[in-house]
Order: sequence, then C-alpha cells, then structure tokens
Amino acid sequence: MESNPPDLDPNKDDLPLRANTSHMLVRHYVLDLTVSFQRKVIGGNIVLFLEPARGAGGLEEPLSLTSSHPGDGDQRPPPVAGGEEARCSAAVPRAPEDAVLLAGAEKCEKGQCDASKTPWAHDSEAFTLILDCCDLLVSAVEEVDMSSVVGLWDVLDGDQVPLASGLHSSSAVVQRLISVPSSRWKQQQDMYLQCSRACAASHAEPLLFRTDRWSLQIRKTGVCSPCTFPCVLRIWYETKPTGGSVRWTTDQDGSCCVYTAGSPINNRALFPCQEPPVAMSTWRACVKAPCEYIALLSGENQAVPWPGETGFLQWDYYVTMPMPASTFTIAVGRWHRSTKLGCDDQSSRPGRALSAGEEGQPNFCSHVDYPCRFTCEVSRAQVILPHRVFAPSCHLRRVEDTVLRLVPLCLAAAYSVLGVHPFSRLDLLIVPPGFSSLGMASPHIIFLSQSVLAGESSLCGQRLCHEIAHSWFGLAIGARDWTEEWISEGFATYLEDVFWARVQQLGDTEEEEQKDLKALLRWRRLRDEMGNCEEDLQVLRPSKDMTGGASESGSSVVKHALNPAKPFMQVHYLKGYFLLKFLAGEVGEREFLGFFRAFVMRFHGQLILSQVPGACIEIPLLFLHCVLQLRVEQLLLLLEFLLEEAELSGNCLGLLQTTYSLRRQDAEVKHRWCELVVKHKHTAAYRDVRHFLIHDQAMGVYLYGELMLQEDGRQQALARRCLAAIKDDMDQSARSVVEEMIL
Repeated sequence: MESNPPDLDPNKDDLPLRANTSHMLVRHYVLDLTVSFQRKVIGGNIVLFLEPARGAGGLEEPLSLTSSHPGDGDQRPPPVAGGEEARCSAAVPRAPEDAVLLAGAEKCEKGQCDASKTPWAHDSEAFTLILDCCDLLVSAVEEVDMSSVVGLWDVLDGDQVPLASGLHSSSAVVQRLISVPSSRWKQQQDMYLQCSRACAASHAEPLLFRTDRWSLQIRKTGVCSPCTFPCVLRIWYETKPTGGSVRWTTDQDGSCCVYTAGSPINNRALFPCQEPPVAMSTWRACVKAPCEYIALLSGENQAVPWPGETGFLQWDYYVTMPMPASTFTIAVGRWHRSTKLGCDDQSSRPGRALSAGEEGQPNFCSHVDYPCRFTCEVSRAQVILPHRVFAPSCHLRRVEDTVLRLVPLCLAAAYSVLGVHPFSRLDLLIVPPGFSSLGMASPHIIFLSQSVLAGESSLCGQRLCHEIAHSWFGLAIGARDWTEEWISEGFATYLEDVFWARVQQLGDTEEEEQKDLKALLRWRRLRDEMGNCEEDLQVLRPSKDMTGGASESGSSVVKHALNPAKPFMQVHYLKGYFLLKFLAGEVGEREFLGFFRAFVMRFHGQLILSQVPGACIEIPLLFLHCVLQLRVEQLLLLLEFLLEEAELSGNCLGLLQTTYSLRRQDAEVKHRWCELVVKHKHTAAYRDVRHFLIHDQAMGVYLYGELMLQEDGRQQALARRCLAAIKDDMDQSARSVVEEMIL
C-alpha cells in the first residue's frame, strides 16, 4: 500500500479521503455517545465491525505494505501505543453531566489505553487500518473480545466453527454476523449491540494508533494482512468544540443545541469512519443527553427515550439499509414537537395499492441484502409516510400552518411520480438561523431553514419537494464520487418543479407557465454565477476521466471540496437541472418521468456514476428504453458505439439483450450483438453466437475469425464445433475463407 500523502497544502482546496477501503471495509458502526453542552463536546466510544475487502490478501498471502503515516521525512518523535493524544489531562474541569462522557478519558488516566511503550515502527510489512478522522481527541483503541458474548453462536446457528478466543474464530464470528440474512435483521442488530458491549481482548497484543490532520491510523504488532487484522475495534474519543462536522449554537428560543453541519468534511469530525461513498454500512447509535433535550438521528425507528445515568435520557436509533457514513445525522436540542395532525391524519395510513404493472415492481433487487421497502407489499402501498415536525417554540405556530400542512401533500406527490418511499418514516426540524442552506436531506430526517417559513407557502413547499426528492436521488441512489453531486442535486431540482405542480393541482397550461418561469429565473442565476466564479468550479465532472477513481488502497480526493466558495455555488444544481429539462423536452415529460421511475427501480440501494463506460452504460440504456422506440438503424448505431467501449459488464450486456430483444432482431443487429458477446466473453450468450453461426452463415464468416483470434479456448472450441456442424452445407468459397482464418 502506498504511503499517505502529506497534509494538504493550504493553497490547495482538494479534500483527501484517506480510508484504505480497498483493504478493509466497515460493515457496521455502534456508537455510544454522550452530549455535554457545558464543554461543547460529544464523547464516548464507537465500535467498528470490519471485513477484509475482496482481493485484500489472505492468511497465506500477506500484503507487502509500506508505511502509512504521512511522510517518511516527518521529524516529529514517533508516537507510542495510545497515540499522540492518548493521555488526557486530569486538570480539565468536569461537570456532573460529564460522568459518562469521560469514561474513555478515565480509562486512559488509569493507564489502560497505554499497555505498551512500543514505538510506531517504520515497518514496511505492517498492515495499517486507516480511518478518516479530523478534529477528534482519540484516547484509546482496543480489540473487542468476541468470545465473551454469551449465546452468539446460538443466534448465528454456528456449530460449524468453534468459538474460542483465537483470532481466526473471532474473524469467523464477524463474517457470520455480517452475513445474517435480512429476514433476521432484528437478531443481527441485537447481536451487533451485544458484541459492541463486550470487554476488551486482554490476551491480544495492544493496538498502536496515531492521528494526523485527516486520519486515524491503527496497527497491531505482527499483523501484515487485512485478513489477520482484528475485525471488531472499539475507539474511545471525543469531538472538539471547533470540529467542522458539528455546530454548537443556540436556537431561536435561546436554548443550547448541536447539530451536524453537513460541512465539506462530512462526519469525520463527529466519529472516526470511512468517508468514501463505497464504504456503505449500517449503524446503531445510542445518544445520551440531558433530560430536557430531544435527540433526533438518522434512524428507521422512532426512538422512545428511557432513563440513562442520573439527569440523562438515552435515545437509541438504528438503520438496516447500508448507507455511506456521510449520511449520518444528529441534532440535539430543546425542540418542540407539533402535536397537530396534517392532511386529514393520513400520515400513517397506506394509500391505494398500485398493481404490479403500475408500480413496476422488480423480480429482484440489484443491491446487497437488506430489508428493502421496494419489495414489501405494505411499503409499496404507503403513499404518505409517518412524519413528525420539530421546531423551537417561537416558530411552532407557523410550522403547523405551513410545514405540517404541506408535508403529506409533498410526500403524496413524490409517491405519484417515483413510487415506493425508500425510507420508512420522516422527521423534519427547523434548525437555528445560522444554518447555511434552505434545507438538507438525510435518511429519515430533513433540516429546514427558518427562511422557508416567511411569506406565502411557495418557498416552503418547493423546498420540501426538493428535499423529499433526495430520498430517491442522493440517498437511495447515491453518487459513487462526491464530485458528481449534480446526480443528486440536478435530479432533485428538476423533480422539485414536478412535485410542486402536483401539490398545487395545476392545469397543463398553468404548470407549463410556472415551469418556464422557474427555468428563466434559474437561467439568469446560472449565467450570473458562471460569470463570477472560477472556471474550475463550473465543471460538473472536475475529475473527468478519473471520476470514481481511487488509489490502490482505496484513498482518493474530492476536487475543490475545501474551496470556501464551493458551498455557496449552485452550478451543479442548475446545470444538472437544465440537462434533464432538455432531455425531457426531447422525449416528452411523461416518458421522461417513466424513465425516472424505472431508473429508481433498477438502481435503488446502489452508487452510480454519470460516465458512460463499463457498467455505467446501463444508465443511458435504461433511459433509451424508457423514452425512445429505437428504429433498426438507431439500434445498429447504438451497438456500433458500444463495440468501441473497452469494458462492459455482464449485467450491462444482459440488460442490453433483454431491453431490445436482440435474439429476435434481424441478422445485422444480431451480428453486432454477437461481436459484443465475443469481445467481452459474455458466456451467458454463447448460445446466441452458436445459433447465429449456424443459421446466418452468410453474415457469420468474419465472426469465426474473431472467435479464433480470442485467447479464450472456449471461444475457439465454439467456433470449431459450429464449423463442423455446417461444413457440408457451406459454400466452398466461404468455407475456404473460414478455414484460412482458423488456420
């Protein structure tokens, strides 16, 4: 593994994603945190359940890894086990509310987190787990002893592997736990929680760790491969009051509160994590806050608080749908919940069930196994989600008159266009005035600026529509590369108009006029913005052909993410919107929205890129199928273009065949299809090649040569078998050509 680059040059604005996701992936987080408003910190511990990434090296094949700390030329003294910040100051004043918060610090003071004085060796063979981390005070990192969890194998039905205290059995336990099928998600969540509370492994070698500006790096003495690295880690830490991922402030009533800021560095200053979107995981979070506070989190369940330590309430949330760590959200404050019911109290009642054809329910989902709402009959019929609205008391009346009235209407409009709501419930919160956006969507929760409450309901309704659209585009379907934010923002901006017109129940003429007026306003805004910002910030795909690329370890950078002007720009919103508006104008809005619905059914639960090569060709293929009836000439041209692609996945080729019924097309189309099959060794369609060579001899001559030029012996054997089957019937001249090719 290559060395980490040094800390960022302050004159540059790219954000590093240092986590080595190609070697190790976090599959589940369990957070146990306490909020201290007096010290303005959140602290406690986080437990990570890890799985070696595919191809990361096995027990018999350790990776040859170089030093992962920043820069071999660093002249600072090497840290000892426990890290640069392992020893916490005993002189820090402690309020009574910090008793739970400082548990990790007390461990450190007692010497438990500094079991070894072994220096951080410059060992080229050592494996280092790298997590994204910024502005966190890490006090201890420990391996969790899985053998102490009572009844674990009873739940996992695992008599096959004995549960001993050795490393290999612990790894087997975690692998089985991660692989529990979605039908048993509750047992899996409960067992994750039990395991997270297990004691530290006393028999094991101590873990070494160090931090730099952007990462937390962890090693275990003698471990040279991800496959022999501990699979369950507990990290004791606390945030800093100035950390970029959280904002400590007061709400409109003057009460203290804290919420995640949605900043460019995302959640790495809230907890150590893997920030690259490819590191999708589930999580469970227990947040302790003073009794007068309410804790809202990204969670599927509507948490009911229960007494924790004296003066505290405990709030537990969980998610079973794997999501990037950047989507985790928290808000703790003296919020007031509206007790009014909106839209005739339909919030928890399912609406009219759609027929299978109307809904377009897939026979299978293409994502990893989790309890998916798209395949649940009850979820498919739920027009309006259960929802709650929170606000400071001074805004509660206005919230009830606007937000609460509009939410059910906006949810129903979104459902009418896109179908199944990806998430099971929704909380909405009016955040303090310093919030830097009109809204922000996270799983199960939306932050709204108080600015949407002023004036008529139009701004509030449109912003609600925009944020609700992110449930599908941005959350259920995410960008694999953060630089491609137009994929979520462009789609949400386009759908905002569609949803809002349905909420208003406009006639065709009124709807068209309203959308044209919005387009004109956006065009003027885009023109002004492009005339007054750096050219590099105007590009929708700043990484160009390197979009979605990463180093050998999985680390990458987000172009311009730290540029202070970036958060205030709307180029990615507006350019994406105009691209989609143009396409809708070409094919008609009804057909275009049909594409959106099919797109959601095909790609929910996955990460995508906008570039065409490889598996991403599925996106334009699906679009063409939904909005266009291709003539033969157009289909031929499409296949010609695809033959120029260096790589196409089996899924893509299968989609291509079924979408256009290529086996039933004419010989010219089938010839191009067979060429694609041969080029990409698509074995699932070799029977199509055989059928073509036998029944379309006049057009199959050169295909024999293409088969024989391939290094795949199966393709050469296929060519010979087909030639033997038809040799007696083949024209002499054609036979000569074919035999010459084969020889």
